[in-house]
Amino acid sequence: MPFLPQDSKPRPAAHPGGARGTHSSGKGYEQLKRECLRRGVLFEDPDFPACNSSLFFSENPAIPFVWKRPGDIVKDPKFIVGGATRTDICQGDLGDCWLLAAIASLTLNEKTLARVVPLDQNFGPDYAGIFHFQFWQHNEWLDVVIDDRLPTFKDQLVFLHSAELNEFWSALLEKAYAKLNGSYESLKGGSTIEAMEDFTGGVGETYDVKEAPDNFYEILGKALKRCSMVGCSIDISSAAESEARTPFGLVKGHAYSVTGIEEVSYRGRQVQLIRIRNPWGQVEWNGPWSDNSAEWRSVSPSEQRRLSQAARDDGEFWMKFEDFKMHFDKVEICNLTPDALEDSTAHKWEVAIHQGSWVRGATAGGCRNFLETFWTNPQIKLHLTEKDDGQDGCTFIAALMQKGRRKLKKLGAEMLTIGYSIYESPGTDGHLGKDFFRYHASKARSKTYINLREVSHRFKLPPGDYILIPTTFEPHQEADFCLRIFSEKKAITEDLDENVAIDLPEPLHPTPSPQETEEEKQFRALFEQISGKDLAISAEELQYVLNAVLKKTKNIKFKNLSLISCRNIISLMDTSGHGKLEFSEFKVFWEKLKKWISIFLQFDFDKSGSMSSYELRGALKAAGYQLNNYLLQLIVLRYSDEQFQIEFDDFLNCLIRLENASRVFQALSVKNKEFINLNIGEVRAQIHK
Repeated sequence: MPFLPQDSKPRPAAHPGGARGTHSSGKGYEQLKRECLRRGVLFEDPDFPACNSSLFFSENPAIPFVWKRPGDIVKDPKFIVGGATRTDICQGDLGDCWLLAAIASLTLNEKTLARVVPLDQNFGPDYAGIFHFQFWQHNEWLDVVIDDRLPTFKDQLVFLHSAELNEFWSALLEKAYAKLNGSYESLKGGSTIEAMEDFTGGVGETYDVKEAPDNFYEILGKALKRCSMVGCSIDISSAAESEARTPFGLVKGHAYSVTGIEEVSYRGRQVQLIRIRNPWGQVEWNGPWSDNSAEWRSVSPSEQRRLSQAARDDGEFWMKFEDFKMHFDKVEICNLTPDALEDSTAHKWEVAIHQGSWVRGATAGGCRNFLETFWTNPQIKLHLTEKDDGQDGCTFIAALMQKGRRKLKKLGAEMLTIGYSIYESPGTDGHLGKDFFRYHASKARSKTYINLREVSHRFKLPPGDYILIPTTFEPHQEADFCLRIFSEKKAITEDLDENVAIDLPEPLHPTPSPQETEEEKQFRALFEQISGKDLAISAEELQYVLNAVLKKTKNIKFKNLSLISCRNIISLMDTSGHGKLEFSEFKVFWEKLKKWISIFLQFDFDKSGSMSSYELRGALKAAGYQLNNYLLQLIVLRYSDEQFQIEFDDFLNCLIRLENASRVFQALSVKNKEFINLNIGEVRAQIHK
């Protein structure tokens, strides 16, 4: 499927207050609800109907599901009972525990929860069978509207449900998320971080505790100061170990939250502590620094008050950081973007976001293993100017996300294997060519190429300019992507492919020459033979002339030029407007054609008579055209074949259309002697003619 590129300029993080409606009617939640109340009907969502296609795309339900509204399941349905808590989340018959774990974490942050789950919804007097939820998707907050018909079997909810049988917020949230991703089946299998990001607009990092960096304690402390969501867990070696308790009171395969990190004065030295919360609200660590351990007797009452230390069986406990690293295996951090923080919060992430696409034949170059095409990938310039406070480098997180793959599951799409490399900038402007990557090693790169929705990693580099290359592992794989750069200090990013410019020589004009060259004499004789005394030829006659001449050229393996090409040539060169090409006009065009043939041969590396579409950027630049990824991808889609090859006839048509477009702007910019910036819409119109 073609992935047409989007505007890839850096943009600020989206704010949830401006969530965009997604309903096909173009109407928002409030308007749809008012209309239902006025008509006295309950809302039925045509975008996500109560039928099997909303449930599964690869199979039919094994049992006959019946879609029912909460009022048909229980007598007194409620949206939320006694606040939204972890006990409201009970898994059903769908393999989406990753989503449920994220929802459980969501309940720990009231402000974040209230944004995802608007709390002014209920089954009261203004009930109309319609609810809405908000999710972050690729730098945009979306408002997803649903009706409240839920799949049931024998009057029981089939999927996510609450321990309170008359509470329905969690089941409706799951339905809204299923709609966002195309179906309930699309939610099978995933990562908790994926849903956390969709609930917050944050960026996820996963750490293997046993291999964590030396400054891991500092990383966790900064994350908590920024109100990031932090979770931890203990790995299991088999399903039988799930939720098994260790002798120290910890639970394997269970999601914990990290709620604090502090240093405490203990017997004349500083001890690093970390505070953990079990969402169960009970079952705690019983080792050193646990609630009733002897260590607290050597800590002053004022220090205990500062740490909010109390011996309560509430699921929250302190551990020595060294013990934490010994007993826990994995830490997941969802760093919140600035929009997710309160204005009074002192510590915020700076974030820059780029949207882009990998398009076959143009910008889907694959990883560095494929040098011939690697350089054609999108290139993002990163300016690191300010060091971290008290540090000698600049810290940032680069997060590369492939877009919409879960929703495309029903079309057979899988997660692509993605990653990125970071190079030190050579200090030049524009898209870096193949030779740069041939002779320069990367300064940093993603930890691995992996088939997850998002690949992210934390880096610390000296101040300077860098080039980040986002790629799929294999070339020719298409997808849209979103690249986010989170930095401790403001970092400036720019797309190296944004500028569109023309640098052409002054156009030649037909002028009589005092003495014709031998080549001109041969052309004149041929013209007189075909055209007659007026020395003007039609498109059909031009096709005969050019093909006759090109066939005699030994180093050219081109196929015949098409009639369409010859009509385009006349359109470009005909100054008199009578639809034919005069001999003087032909002489001017012939000089252009010789230059274009020379350029084509330069990039036809195997001398096959066609060139790789990945070389088109360089060929067009040699002809005087600097195009951004958007235009380049359009041209490749228009002129390349299934093998990503472009024949000379198509290359010629492309150059003619670009020159026609440039003339429009030369006419509008006669006073401008420098490069002429193109209007993309006009160029697109020329390309698609």
